[in-house]
Amino acid sequence: MAIKPKYIKQLGNVLLERYPDSFNTDFETNKESVTALTTVESKGVRNRIAGYVTRKKSNDAQTA
Repeated sequence: MAIKPKYIKQLGNVLLERYPDSFNTDFETNKESVTALTTVESKGVRNRIAGYVTRKKSNDAQTA
């Protein structure tokens, strides 16, 4: 598993702070949320952000 670039982490964290209810542990719904909430045009960047958010939500759910 590769380490995510800084811009992916920053944008993912900003999205989680501003719209915590828009994301859950499902990657597909998170992809749609990232598309709706950002202006990211690249499919690869969108998927990386959605994957980071999904993993972060999954880890939070397991530790809670």
